[in-house]
Amino acid sequence: MSHHEILGPQDRPRLGYWIPLSIQHVFAMFGATILVPLLTGLSPSTALFTAGTGTLIYILVTGAKVPAFLGSSFAFIPAIIAISASHGMAYALGGAFVAGIFYCLVGLIIKFAGTAWLDKALPPVVIGSVIVVIGLNLAPTAMNMAMYDGAGNYSLVMLSIATVTLGVTVVSNIFLKGFFSTIPILIGLVSGYLFTLIMGLFFPAYHIIDFQVVRDAPWFGFPRFGIPKFSLVPILTFVIVSLATICEHLGDTLVTSKVVGQDFYKNPGLHRTLAGDGLATAWAALWGGPPNTTYGENIGVMAITHVYSVWVIGGAAVIAVILSCVQKFGALIQTIPTAVMGGISMLLFGIIASSGLRTIVESGVDYKDKRNLTISSVIFVIGIGGGRLAFNITGGVEFELAGVALATVVGIVLNLVFPKSRAVIKDED
Repeated sequence: MSHHEILGPQDRPRLGYWIPLSIQHVFAMFGATILVPLLTGLSPSTALFTAGTGTLIYILVTGAKVPAFLGSSFAFIPAIIAISASHGMAYALGGAFVAGIFYCLVGLIIKFAGTAWLDKALPPVVIGSVIVVIGLNLAPTAMNMAMYDGAGNYSLVMLSIATVTLGVTVVSNIFLKGFFSTIPILIGLVSGYLFTLIMGLFFPAYHIIDFQVVRDAPWFGFPRFGIPKFSLVPILTFVIVSLATICEHLGDTLVTSKVVGQDFYKNPGLHRTLAGDGLATAWAALWGGPPNTTYGENIGVMAITHVYSVWVIGGAAVIAVILSCVQKFGALIQTIPTAVMGGISMLLFGIIASSGLRTIVESGVDYKDKRNLTISSVIFVIGIGGGRLAFNITGGVEFELAGVALATVVGIVLNLVFPKSRAVIKDED
């Protein structure tokens, strides 16, 4: 296979190329996939396992026609943190499981009714604003990880670790070329980790990383089966947030179609890609892993290499599963300092918010129109300001919508209630 040869979705490369091409995809998804469980208190090893097996489920449901790798979703981080704090992690997993089933239901509706109703309920002004809120909602979390030690005290040591990590990640993201341009998060993570180790060697008082957990861990093991629990508030919270991630799925599928040069909206169809994504998310919840989503990082790898083979994506999924079963590897991941994750998160959470702005800009949302300006303004204030709607239902059950979920609901309602300007109506006609 020459460097410029294009491999289509059904093409299988020779083994000598297949393995390194698959490993490249593992590197691309690795940093972001393990970051989500580290931020939410879930297991990184389980996240790798559910990302790999979830990708294989997606390939099966889509008839091995779409080269997409599924990894941990950042959009659900605020919901996981909030629900696990108020109800417990088991209920957060239950909400994620139902959200996955909701994906399948939306896919079924799309199969028979098309996507016009979804476009009407969630236009770019709503979904772009919600994505901005998702990113900025996480900004305090990133700064807290970057500036405070385990006891909650401000620490210049932690801030220096976070700064070095952020600096290397930014430089890698902007200046590196080729394969290395697809893994700036991983490069930043390793650099911050090495900086922390070196600092601990020269200044014993700043020794942060403890390898005892690695020494105590067995070499091999299997992720334990989770037990999700179900309650009304967590379920509604995750289902509402999933409206935003469904639109994210539609965008990723469209981008993948453009990169590969095939219309995946039609073949295998959005109903199948959504069902694959949803089943992978429900499967992840059963194992105690974070919800899955199609990964833009891996789309970028395909765009650079022109290798669109589903076989390569499947190989990456198998490698991820193998890595998840090496328990010492999972224990090593857990030794990553919080400040390192904070430095990476400062960029990563900002990128999420910026992708929302990109959605708004590329969709041509006109903010001279007071309707659009009002919808975005209200979404921003409710979502970022910590808006909360709570009341008791009969039987002492408390209902609550807060943050991203409440902002999404309010945005949808405002979009459906506010009349469109005459110019917009004329353009649509």
